[in-house]
Amino acid sequence: MEDTLTAFADYARDPDCKPGQKQLVDLSKITGYEPDFTKMMQVQANKADVFAAEGAETLMVYYAPNKLTQDLARLALRSWEPFDSVVALIQEDEAHALELLGQPERAFDALWALAREA
Repeated sequence: MEDTLTAFADYARDPDCKPGQKQLVDLSKITGYEPDFTKMMQVQANKADVFAAEGAETLMVYYAPNKLTQDLARLALRSWEPFDSVVALIQEDEAHALELLGQPERAFDALWALAREA
């Protein structure tokens, strides 16, 4: 959870951070977690403040390619239920996750290569 807090704080301070930006959450490297629903709700509330600023709606896609990450993604989805401004989805396929976000790339490597060029 601390890694998430740090990464999100960095994102929120970035000048390119804008309400309503689509979010891709890649859970593929997760090897374990300790469910702490209370802490997750606190983290999600902080995120919602940024995501929903100015009345924006945010699409968030969780890439969860296995049972462990899908369980974690479902926990995250439940934590977003109180926030109408966040639409959260789970995908187990990279191409489908990118398609939902409106990206033409079919693999994350292609997306990261494009981001490095920018």
